[in-house]
Amino acid sequence: MDIFSILQLLSGLALFLYGMNTMGDGLEKFSGGKLEKTLEKMTNNTFKGFLLGAAVTAVIQSSSATTVMVVGFVNSGIMKLRQAIGIIMGANVGTTVTAWILSLSGIEGDSVFMQLLKPTSFSAVFAFIGIILIMFTKSDSKKNLASILLGFAILMFGMDSMSSAVAPLSDDPNFANLLTVFNNPVFGIIAGALLTAIIQSSSASVGILQALSKTGAITYSMAIPIVMGQNIGTCVTALISCIGAKKNAKRAALVHLYFNIIGTLVICALFYGSNLIFQYGFLDDVVAEANIAVIHTAFNIAATAMLLPFTRQLEKLACLTIKDTEEESETPFLDERFLNTPSLATDRALNVTEKMARLSEGTLLGALEMVGNYNEKAADTLSENEDTIDMYEDVISTYLVKLSQKNLSENDSKSVQRVLHGIGDFERISDHAMNIVGAAKEIEEKKAVFSEGAMAGLNVMMDAIKEIINNATLAFINNDVKLAAKVEPLEQVIDRIRDKLKEAHVKRLTNGECTIELGFIFSDLITSMERVSDHCSNIAVGVIEINNNGYDAHEYLHELKNSDDIQYNADYKEYKKKYALPASALVKK
Repeated sequence: MDIFSILQLLSGLALFLYGMNTMGDGLEKFSGGKLEKTLEKMTNNTFKGFLLGAAVTAVIQSSSATTVMVVGFVNSGIMKLRQAIGIIMGANVGTTVTAWILSLSGIEGDSVFMQLLKPTSFSAVFAFIGIILIMFTKSDSKKNLASILLGFAILMFGMDSMSSAVAPLSDDPNFANLLTVFNNPVFGIIAGALLTAIIQSSSASVGILQALSKTGAITYSMAIPIVMGQNIGTCVTALISCIGAKKNAKRAALVHLYFNIIGTLVICALFYGSNLIFQYGFLDDVVAEANIAVIHTAFNIAATAMLLPFTRQLEKLACLTIKDTEEESETPFLDERFLNTPSLATDRALNVTEKMARLSEGTLLGALEMVGNYNEKAADTLSENEDTIDMYEDVISTYLVKLSQKNLSENDSKSVQRVLHGIGDFERISDHAMNIVGAAKEIEEKKAVFSEGAMAGLNVMMDAIKEIINNATLAFINNDVKLAAKVEPLEQVIDRIRDKLKEAHVKRLTNGECTIELGFIFSDLITSMERVSDHCSNIAVGVIEINNNGYDAHEYLHELKNSDDIQYNADYKEYKKKYALPASALVKK
């Protein structure tokens, strides 16, 4: 085997890995991330978790990716450790699908039908269809289908290149002598584990073994321990991903490792122990690509069947390894492990933003309740909420900047834009809520009492603010354009209420019915509430404009207010009537 064969082998491996990655990404995007998202909704049924883990891995073609996602779920508190175990076991079985796909290249037969089944026959057709779809279609789903087809074609071309590169080894006595080392199960397991740990893909390392099997120099006695070792090596990716994670996430990664190590040790003991008695003659037979797929599948199914009833014991073993030593923060956060699955990362960002939006709304409503009814303990809670909301804004914005650099679908891109435009307004709403708390505290400390008319006007404005924050929050969370359209007419009514209350306030000052000190507090309250409505308007306009594939809030509002929009005018009249100020709130000359 000369230098050119080595270069061909390396280029084949590069194409193989790239094709696998491209095909996996395409499959993931084609499914819309739905399979991955269902992992979040898992019950405590371990068998269902196993089935789902196998299905997801079969689709995205990577047990490592599935396991890393599960580690992220556990780290984020979305999933309990016990739920994760079944999924991890399923991922080990799901990853065997790749070996079966690769084994198609070993199909033999002279009939047209058998020849058509060979990847070398149809991968060229797949590649041609894929490139046509990429060049001449704009549909995301068709482009994702193209990625699947092209990825498969590149993968199979890489596999064929590797097989061609190692073909001369079949006549090389040095290579045959080297392989005899792997007849020792220990060396075979170590070799399989190291190779998989380096390239971080058990599917790829199995593919390499299948390519080598074409030399006719690989026997069952060599292949079996190498395949076992490959399952151990694939745990490296999850172990690396759990660095810096919470203790339960580390335990999930350890469960993956323990599952494969225990499975390997037990099956090795049973298989080689029984071989001493029955002397399996097939161990010296040459193994084919399909045979390696059988070994890979049989091992993973056997290990799962053996250990699935002992999930509690695996959980305890992981907990004994990593003990509860210190308290960890329960503050929700966004795990960067999900960034490699953009649809899932977007979904997680939306979930966390929903919590921020509801917390901001709750903080504002709590602040409004404080007017005339101040409570120091409640004020401290609201202040803590405001600090948490600030933290949410920082975490979400940083995460979304990283996520926006990924290849997002059109819907995910719109969701990211909507969140980026909304989080700043929700943060500012919490700031204004604290201004309202400050005014309420001043009222309490100074034993100030508003006139009956002033208080009646404030109550009307507070009711309108409660409705507009509810509409804006729900419109944002549910991406509801119709509800968002109701925010701007109510915002205009709130502006009108503010103007009338200010006018009445000036008249009370002129008539000597109100002190300047009370006037400052009153003015602060209505100003803070009006600014809240402005931010609600920003949130609603963001929902509307982003769904309309644009974002120009100023132009949208200008056109809306200067057009004869029937629905807008109807909503404005309805809110104007609903939040009409009582006569007592208005001061006559």
